Amino acid sequence: MAGICAALAAARNGVCVALIHDRPVLGGGASSENRVHICGADHNNHVPNMRETGILEELRLENLRRNPHANFSIWDTVLYEKVRFQPNLKLFLNTTCLAAAMDTDRIRTVTGWQLTTQTHHTVEAGIFIDCSGDAILAPLSGALWRMGREARSEYNESHAPAEARPTTMGMSLLFQTRDMGSPQPFEPLSWAHTFRTEEDLPYDPSHHDIVGGQLGFWWAELGGEHHSIHDAEDVRDELLKIAWGLWDHIKNHCVNKSKAANLVLDWIQFLPTKRESRRYITEHVLTQNDIESGGKFDDIVAYGGWPMDDHDSRGFHAPEFKRQATIFHPAPSPYGIPYRSLYSKNIKNLLCAGRCAGFTHMALSSARVMATACVMGQAVGTAAAVAVQHALLPAQITTSKIHDLQQTLLADDCFLPGLKQAFSPLTIAADLRASSGNPEPLRDGYSRPVGTDNHRWDGRIGDSVEYYLAQRTHVDTLTIVFDSDFSQHIGMSKHGYYGQLTAPPGKLVREFHIDVYDGTAWTTLTSCKDNTRRLVKVPVKRPINGLRLTIDNTWGDSDTGVYAFYIA
Repeated sequence: MAGICAALAAARNGVCVALIHDRPVLGGGASSENRVHICGADHNNHVPNMRETGILEELRLENLRRNPHANFSIWDTVLYEKVRFQPNLKLFLNTTCLAAAMDTDRIRTVTGWQLTTQTHHTVEAGIFIDCSGDAILAPLSGALWRMGREARSEYNESHAPAEARPTTMGMSLLFQTRDMGSPQPFEPLSWAHTFRTEEDLPYDPSHHDIVGGQLGFWWAELGGEHHSIHDAEDVRDELLKIAWGLWDHIKNHCVNKSKAANLVLDWIQFLPTKRESRRYITEHVLTQNDIESGGKFDDIVAYGGWPMDDHDSRGFHAPEFKRQATIFHPAPSPYGIPYRSLYSKNIKNLLCAGRCAGFTHMALSSARVMATACVMGQAVGTAAAVAVQHALLPAQITTSKIHDLQQTLLADDCFLPGLKQAFSPLTIAADLRASSGNPEPLRDGYSRPVGTDNHRWDGRIGDSVEYYLAQRTHVDTLTIVFDSDFSQHIGMSKHGYYGQLTAPPGKLVREFHIDVYDGTAWTTLTSCKDNTRRLVKVPVKRPINGLRLTIDNTWGDSDTGVYAFYIA
């Protein structure tokens, strides 16, 4: 997910992008191959107004329109379409990075092998971004990296172990069920593990209540005491034995096995979902203390908020598993993530995002989740575009262009805690009016509720808002940020029921039209009949005297609103 957001952000900001991905479908842990739901700072909609927006919001809203039954193959297709048909972006699926050619401390080319075409592809670029999770470009380029758990004394982290350890968090293997409506027997596999009694399993009451369509259990986890890259095939084999043994237990031995009588195993994961492996050494390594203090960095470009969710490296076989399979250390939501944690310390043209970015183990235990990875990905993709367009190396952005980078992210609907969006003098000077209510929140610089302030113009179907310019002026673009209802859970999940929607939020504007004023009359510039976006940018490209937005319909609610409405 970090790589998708990075590639789309860079391409949309005007640079030529190649996206190399070693799987047949996009999305990593969130794809149909893994089916993990995307978590982030809102804790599955339990922390108000902390949902990640930007590109991730766009993808989720489109998925709600297209995919009411939460089918992961449809989700794969949504991701594929966004990337495959994005101008400036070339996609290479089924392509594994094999080599990097260097010019001293810069990557010159990366070469991958595409399995399906049996072709080597070599990509030459000025900037490279590693969102691979395993930091594949680190050993290929000589970039500094580390793996495992730092000693408590290295960064003065109270939750770190007294001595450094090579162990990591493990990887999980899931399965999915289907209710067939009639009893379905299951014959155990001879090579799988056997769990006859409840005492044979780590304690988790959810295995008593599995229902059709639900995914298996995150605690079917191993690999933390092995090398999470080099030993991945052996770990997968052992996880398969556990998964099939769990299914045998549910069908044939569980005290509540009658609840599973009509269920069959519909899908089983063969690519375990990984939590931790290599991490880049970056200009600033984010720590537990940074998170706990709220991450108040001058170069903030992303944010997190998931707790420090530190899994026992022994996973399924930990003696303490029945009591505490993972330790949740509190983390504020939000906390800031600095740009300096997203580029290599020693390879000058290498950026990184996702779980391979610059974190200690303890910080990673929070920042590894996929929604946080998405906002990091959008940040580095945007940074790459800034670097290319201004002939800068990533590290040079921190001094000369960090404000520009932050403002670009804000304009692309990325929330940066503590920062306010700056609008053009044209927007500030214009006469702003509304058919009802106070329209001034539309240009106050905040595109979501913050604290007790809603920062929204409240409207209803039929309401309008308009700008009048002091004189006829050329306007390039009109930008609108609609209300996509942060009170709702829009993420797709098969892990359980979190009240997630199966259609776009009712408050979201579905139909609207834009009129322009030439000094004497209003004429329609454009109209939209099936909007699913929160962020809408409308090309104007002409001299005008005014602009008007009219709300024609929503996805269901009579009341709605707009968070931003501005011109440039």
